[in-house]
Amino acid sequence: MPVEITWWGHATCTLEDSNVRVLTDPLFARRLAHLRRRRGPVPPAEAHRADLALVSHLHADHLHLPSLAALTAGTRLLVPRDAPRAVPGLRRLRHLRLTEVAPGDRVRVGELLVRAVPARHDGRRLPVGPHRSPALGYVVEGEARTYFAGDTGLFDAMAERVGPVDVALLPVGGWGPYLGEGHLDPGRAAQALARLRPRVAVPVHYGTYWPIGMDAVRPHEFHAPGDEFVRLAAEAAPQVAVHKLGHGESVRLEVAR
Repeated sequence: MPVEITWWGHATCTLEDSNVRVLTDPLFARRLAHLRRRRGPVPPAEAHRADLALVSHLHADHLHLPSLAALTAGTRLLVPRDAPRAVPGLRRLRHLRLTEVAPGDRVRVGELLVRAVPARHDGRRLPVGPHRSPALGYVVEGEARTYFAGDTGLFDAMAERVGPVDVALLPVGGWGPYLGEGHLDPGRAAQALARLRPRVAVPVHYGTYWPIGMDAVRPHEFHAPGDEFVRLAAEAAPQVAVHKLGHGESVRLEVAR
């Protein structure tokens, strides 16, 4: 059975594997604080339907309460441990089945096994917030082993902690002209590929949101990361097939282990 991945923009993807629909970091907003969606339509109602939704960390462009509220009733939602304490609005999402996880935890949903893995990223909701939750990635194991990295920087034990994977959904950019600590740019994402050695990679987390009023400030940082990742990945990890998707586009993968 093929695995299908649809990129809706930013870090939001739908993964269909073993008849289970998995949604990553749902963000359906046209505008978020000072950010405006610059490319790709707002995801349609079809994108709100999932059996399982994964939240990688507490930043508002990854844990977006209005987008989570739009999910279909009964959706299973995995969030970092202690997220409801840091983001009390999660407790009002009673139509979702919420589970808190930390690195090393495993959750089975239908035919899928989901592993929470560590990420190198600030897990707080606010830069000076007192409540900390772990930033996570997830490995979804079904017909394929798909790694959703969330937001992360490179770290020494990345390959060991993530484990063998067939598909990697890797962030390659951001939403502003400069990437802070704990992020992958195209070059570092290509290095991650060389460490992880998946068969397939899909770049995400770029080319969607940009600060209002900053259209002329380093615009290449908005437009270029996807193409730059494709170029650098071919040098650092030529054995990996890279699929650069447009907003709303899908790829079907036959992954034989």
